[in-house]
Amino acid sequence: MDTFWRSGYEGTSAQALVDATGLGRGSLYAAYGSKAGLFEQALLRYRKRAQAQVDQLRQPGSPLRRLRELMEDVVDADLKTMEKRGCLATNSAIELCGRDSRIDDLVRSNFSILMRGIEEAIRRGQAEDEICSSASSESLALFLFNAVQGLRVLAKATPSKDRPKLMAIIERTLMALR
Repeated sequence: MDTFWRSGYEGTSAQALVDATGLGRGSLYAAYGSKAGLFEQALLRYRKRAQAQVDQLRQPGSPLRRLRELMEDVVDADLKTMEKRGCLATNSAIELCGRDSRIDDLVRSNFSILMRGIEEAIRRGQAEDEICSSASSESLALFLFNAVQGLRVLAKATPSKDRPKLMAIIERTLMALR
């Protein structure tokens, strides 16, 4: 998963996969069938990260605060490292969606996990009068998910010194929910 995450599908060679897994080529292909098969398994494994983000959103406390933490964590994940990888599902969508229906489905599945978690947090926030109730939780979740995905892309291209700019985007996004 990390090898694909660093280099993308096209940028990952069979030798890089052999090196990363410690398996011989024959064993690698026997276990996964192809590079595409191994990539599919990487995307399936990546779902655990989306689920961990949803679990964090479900923690007690202010739903709006939990949404802020999600967005800040997305930004800081790349700003605090030299290797700016972004999100494997987002990177895969940009690189491969529209070319392979199986990858399309896996990316949508990854996105769906986080979307549902965001919508759940928004519904809680609406019930607690923290988030505007005049818009549907679904439309607000789509709006916020879009902002999260945009932040993931921006954080890959933003130097750490410009973190305040990304925090301003987060603040403006959350203001739209109130």
